[in-house]
Amino acid sequence: MDKLRAMITGIQGYVPEYRLTNKELEKLVETNDEWIVSRTGIKERRILKGEDQGSSVMGAEAVKGLLEKTGTDPLDVDLIICATVTPDMPFPATANIIADIVGAKKSYSFDIGAACSGFLYALQMGSQFIQTGTHKKVIIVGADKMSSIVNYQDRTTCILFGDGAGAVMLEPTTEDLGIMDAILRSDGSGAPYLHMKAGGSRRPATQQTLDANEHYAFQEGSTVFKFAVTNMADVSAEVMEKNNLTGDDIAWLVPHQANMRIINATANRMGIGPDKVMINIEKYGNTTAATLPLCLWDYESQLKKGDNLILAAFGGGFTWGSIFLKWGYDPK
Repeated sequence: MDKLRAMITGIQGYVPEYRLTNKELEKLVETNDEWIVSRTGIKERRILKGEDQGSSVMGAEAVKGLLEKTGTDPLDVDLIICATVTPDMPFPATANIIADIVGAKKSYSFDIGAACSGFLYALQMGSQFIQTGTHKKVIIVGADKMSSIVNYQDRTTCILFGDGAGAVMLEPTTEDLGIMDAILRSDGSGAPYLHMKAGGSRRPATQQTLDANEHYAFQEGSTVFKFAVTNMADVSAEVMEKNNLTGDDIAWLVPHQANMRIINATANRMGIGPDKVMINIEKYGNTTAATLPLCLWDYESQLKKGDNLILAAFGGGFTWGSIFLKWGYDPK
């Protein structure tokens, strides 16, 4: 029997309409456009506005577009996995809510939380469900409303993050395409450097935690930067070496959009020129679990069947990893 692999057969993204520009941030905190662009590469980010608007809103829009684009009946979807660190609520899972909105009544669904590496983790997990032969259509969603956990009085974090979602369809193939290999890592000792202090079972919400601004993302930037530069680059090089690939063999590097300096360091470590690096950080910022699918969505028209792609990410936890995949279809 030919080996089954999971192949991406469709990609769709969604970002809110509202653009939070660097000029607008200048009015909120002590910063300026030149400082932000030179250090991060970000010019603007999208923000989800309105009452009762959670990550599921964006995730559902991405999935609805994906179902339409691929001509898929929602009742044929077997499984939906949503990677997010900003779920609508502790339970039910945001994936459950998305499944209900899009009418995927015969699927089961759950969330995973691996911060900025969440989409990679979910993609590999979905791939393994396909490889068992028991699942035919698996949807992987990366969705985060980072504006809900960003302190817009903290200039070290509020300049970085935006809101967005992306979704891919995974289906089985016996061709030499799809997800070929993955290396995923984590190190819990990194938690103090990138985390949210309160709101979980360790420190439930109290007036004291609210007054202390402990329900926002906290980051020790210099430490995170050092870990991210080293680990994201190393794991990408490792998956290439494991599969006998050189920079010339790679059509595209798809890096997590956290910081242009981290992206450039990863590309240099892999021997990949800037013309083969997917970049959209300037218009979306860091959308956490949504950055990788949003990149694939933006660059879909430039992808060709059989292209070698390296996906790489680093996130809070610490979590990081890289996936080698062969793109499954030509531009439509």
